[in-house]
Amino acid sequence: MKSQRLILAVHCCLALVYAAPLPERDALTRAAELGVSLAKKILDDIPRVHDACVKTTGLTLELSAEAHNLEYLLSEIGIPAAPLLKTISEDHSLAESLSRMLEGLDLHRDLLQNLSDVLSSTETLKLLLADIRDLSAQVQQMQQLAQIPMTPSQRNIPHVSSRLSSDYKVQVAAHLSLQQLRRFTQDVFRCLRHIAVS
Repeated sequence: MKSQRLILAVHCCLALVYAAPLPERDALTRAAELGVSLAKKILDDIPRVHDACVKTTGLTLELSAEAHNLEYLLSEIGIPAAPLLKTISEDHSLAESLSRMLEGLDLHRDLLQNLSDVLSSTETLKLLLADIRDLSAQVQQMQQLAQIPMTPSQRNIPHVSSRLSSDYKVQVAAHLSLQQLRRFTQDVFRCLRHIAVS
């Protein structure tokens, strides 16, 4: 009777060991889920920041004819394009995806930090910058969990505020930066959710 109980206990223990996910994978999944929450928070914050900082009529987050016509100002103001994010596949590794996330988050954090020097209303912007820093730290933690070596960004962020000769250009720069951040964060959200469920 005792030997049967012992065999049953050993069998149960082995079943639990084989059923349990690998600790590293489980930790990476939890880190990705937290990243998804932080990306969602940034997406929720962006409209509030836009309302607080961009007062020029016609500059809305939704795509419009006027907003589309402003795209030419991206290069004139010196706003670099965000890195392209793709879903992880055979052609696009986890390391590439996380590296591009960090690069894009650093780009937008630096851009918005630079613009905060010339914008009049910045309290909500400071909160958004804190959320971007938190998401960036979360992506770095994911790199550590996946044992991916961290490489510093090679991208130089231009000091855009020096190119803004009028209040209108300040407003346009803030608008275009927030619009681009929203598109990039939507991609980050999708990529992190894919990591969390895969």
